[in-house]
Amino acid sequence: MAVEIPPSGTRGARGAPTGPVGRVIMGVARRFHRLTGNKMGGNPLLYLTTVGAKSGQRRTSAVMAFPDGDDAWLVVGSRGGSAKNPAWCYNIAAHPDQVEVEFDGRKTAVTPRVLTGDERAAAWQRITGEQHNFAEYETKTDRQIPVIRLTAR
Repeated sequence: MAVEIPPSGTRGARGAPTGPVGRVIMGVARRFHRLTGNKMGGNPLLYLTTVGAKSGQRRTSAVMAFPDGDDAWLVVGSRGGSAKNPAWCYNIAAHPDQVEVEFDGRKTAVTPRVLTGDERAAAWQRITGEQHNFAEYETKTDRQIPVIRLTAR
């Protein structure tokens, strides 16, 4: 199963820190979100666990989730409108068979699929209707922000 992430852009906002600093910040953020009901901006958070494309290490990121039917979620690789995709996108592409989510306290193995064409356009319209900041991120970068559907296996 191949997962192809749209390429990085040439311009965009400054993304969140990466590497060891980013992992520390994400760890603090995960603990904070768990204490406050696993929500951000009124939307539920999903804990996405991937295997590092380069490191081979398991990595967990808190991402905003958009439930999409039974046992499926949409996630957005916005990185705040950065020119680069978030590392977890590349991890998904490198190891699509090793992706797991935790949602509402339940861990589930998932199959990722990057949405394209009309399907992505419809999902993007829904997402930006619920969370206006994603539309703003799109104006900051020249890359196509990936929308990935995660379906429980």
